Amino acid sequence: MKFALILVLFLSTLFSFAQEANSKRIKITGKVIEKVSKQPLEYATITFLTPDNPKPVAGGITNPKGEFDIEIKPGIYDVKIEFISFKVNEIKQRNFKSSTTLGTISLEEDANQLNEVVIRTERTTVEIKLDKKVYNVGNDLMVKGGTVSDVLDNIPSVSVDIEGNVSLRGNDNVRVLIDGKPSNAINIAEALRLIPADAIEKVEVITNPSARYDAEGGGGLLNIILKKGKNQGLNGTFIASTGYPETYGISGNLNYKSKNFNLFTTQGYNDRSNPGNSFTNSRYLNANNSTKNYIYENRDNERGNKGYNGNFGIELNLNETTSWTNSINYRKSDGNNVDNVLQNYYNSNFDFDYARNRINLENGDSENIEFATNFIKKFKKDGHKLTIDGSFSKNDDINGALITDTKTNTNIIKLDKTRNNQSQNRNLVQLDYVLPFGEGSQFEAGYRGEFSDLLTDYKVENDGVINTNFTNELEYKEKVNALYTQYGLKVNKFSALFGLRFEDSNIEINQLATNDYNTKKYNNFFPSAFFTYEISDKSSASVSYSRRIQRPRGRFLNPFSSLSSNINLFVGNPDLNPSFSDAIDFGFIKRWDKLTFNTSLYINKTTDSFQYIRRESGSFVVNVLDGEDTVVNGVVTQVNGREDTRTPIIFSGPINLATEYRAGFEFTLNYSPYKWWKLNGNFNLFRNETQGNYTYTDFTNKIIVQNFDNVATSWSSRLTSKITLPYKIDWQTNASYNAPQTSAQGKSLGVFGANLAFSKDVLKDKATISANVSDVFDSRKRISENYLEGVVSSYSEMQWRQRSFTLSFTYRFNKPKNERERPRPNQNDGEGDFQG
Repeated sequence: MKFALILVLFLSTLFSFAQEANSKRIKITGKVIEKVSKQPLEYATITFLTPDNPKPVAGGITNPKGEFDIEIKPGIYDVKIEFISFKVNEIKQRNFKSSTTLGTISLEEDANQLNEVVIRTERTTVEIKLDKKVYNVGNDLMVKGGTVSDVLDNIPSVSVDIEGNVSLRGNDNVRVLIDGKPSNAINIAEALRLIPADAIEKVEVITNPSARYDAEGGGGLLNIILKKGKNQGLNGTFIASTGYPETYGISGNLNYKSKNFNLFTTQGYNDRSNPGNSFTNSRYLNANNSTKNYIYENRDNERGNKGYNGNFGIELNLNETTSWTNSINYRKSDGNNVDNVLQNYYNSNFDFDYARNRINLENGDSENIEFATNFIKKFKKDGHKLTIDGSFSKNDDINGALITDTKTNTNIIKLDKTRNNQSQNRNLVQLDYVLPFGEGSQFEAGYRGEFSDLLTDYKVENDGVINTNFTNELEYKEKVNALYTQYGLKVNKFSALFGLRFEDSNIEINQLATNDYNTKKYNNFFPSAFFTYEISDKSSASVSYSRRIQRPRGRFLNPFSSLSSNINLFVGNPDLNPSFSDAIDFGFIKRWDKLTFNTSLYINKTTDSFQYIRRESGSFVVNVLDGEDTVVNGVVTQVNGREDTRTPIIFSGPINLATEYRAGFEFTLNYSPYKWWKLNGNFNLFRNETQGNYTYTDFTNKIIVQNFDNVATSWSSRLTSKITLPYKIDWQTNASYNAPQTSAQGKSLGVFGANLAFSKDVLKDKATISANVSDVFDSRKRISENYLEGVVSSYSEMQWRQRSFTLSFTYRFNKPKNERERPRPNQNDGEGDFQG
């Protein structure tokens, strides 16, 4: 209650400041558009100057609709309307006596600037808005030659762990969209490692989405916007890169635009090696928690991957109000992984017993093809439009592994073979309708249908014999139909947006080998509400609410796992139910000349939340001198008349836990103390509380109740600095730290990481040479401690990829280095949202 009261008082204080209106000031409004396409220009600059003083006295920028609203004192002004690579539009000696509108102002491209590649201004790395943050990839030296995962891991509020899993403000229930649509990849973490960073224009971080967005993602949305050419004529960019560990890549985007059509393509190929390592030191326990024995497991990975990613598309301007865009996207990769696991066994006195070596030779092929289409019809009234989207894709992942197992106390060599083939079909149809009416009001409505079918064929052979305990076909079918409506209004400085979304879900989870069929049908309403108050033209405050859902998919559901380790296995849970989150967010943003400050207080409540648990499986690895058997369901194996030492196999996997509460405070700063120095900082402090018991029947038919009540407070911080050195050399550094966090069965330790990059423009600024070092201190590791009473206590460290160095060369033709590209209508990246 005290925390809630503080939030209310904080917001009330902000609103009270808004009452200090200056009656002597007048309001000047208008809209800026591109002359040829009639598209609104976001971030166009409007500057007011007095005839006798060259210094600006007032100004502002346009919103996503190209609109501006600026307060000035009455008087005579020169007005400049500017946008990079466009001719300046000037209004001279205008006498403003009362509030007025400048109407619609058209800007046309400056061909001389394009041909000469003149650098007029630099796009900020992070654009902070009240409802989201927009991260522009073009200027980030850290990700040159990298992948989408590298991009996301450099974004404020976003973290990517060493396995590629994405979290937002410490919450891993995140929905990842690409051009406004969910990724069609089976394994999203692997897919993000295949798409080159150079193919991305920007990433939108939306912590509390409105009803027009897919309700999936209890922690928020990340919308990845891919590059598509927008300049008239032929233009493009090519990038070649190399690095250590051995990495090669080449990519490029090419565009040809005329009045009636726009052809665009992005092509990329990379050959990457990703060496990693991990270790787990385990102390196994007797029922009274005394030491039974020790196993120290060390693992080295030599991952390699060759991947191609390409698309080709055409946008047709059927007439001045209608456009139709079609594109084909193709992605293919061939990977291999040598996973070398060495286990050292010790007795209860920590005397060495013997060693065991498991070598996992894994090969994987992935192929994805997608056809996407987008149709936009604009009507006479500004902002009145109909958008239709479609996406149809097929994805195949084929993985096989050969595992050899040897021990120093026996001459027997065991041979295991695994197969994990996945095939997915995914279709998406979406319709959005936007109707502005009245003064500052807007109505939205739409439909979305998403239909997917995933078949996972998993098979394990032990010395040529099929292991039925680990062999199965899992079929996952998902049909989600959704309807939504929104109404937004703006009255003076107050804006409100109310939304309601309805989703009908039909889920089938079928285990074909065991004839276990399970169908889950449910439908839910997802309301949302957003309130914004403009305290001044440079500060605003807001409060928002939304309800979200997180559906379990993929490895969360599949009860079959890889066998690279024979004693620690991840096992999915086909009985998982979706979790639901209610999110409240209080936001405030303030802009100064050199500083932008954005802060947020947030509260989330999640029911049936997913939590990872570790438990005894009831199976054991039996250590014998002349052979080995696995004991299943507690059956004791006698070898040569004597019982041998047994090591329990530990399962880890997800369950539905009753309730999770999350509350936190976050702020982001953009600061430019000098023209040659830009700073961006982010800090997030959160408290996570789980409440609930997990009850299950173990292999001895004993009912086990585990209490998962836990309170954890943690924080994370990130700082990025970009400095322009002499000779126009850019130097960028960033550092991040994720503090320790406890859980019901252990804790994760703090992780620090730092990256470093330099770049220099050459060939008359038509090309750039960049060099970066990722994980300078080789410190990005997942470090954890786990404890399972009466079973095991362990400490582990895992490093997915070691420190790496990348050198890249970028060449641009007919394209400014820091071009500020206008929004494309077919990106569907939130342009239907109501803007106050």
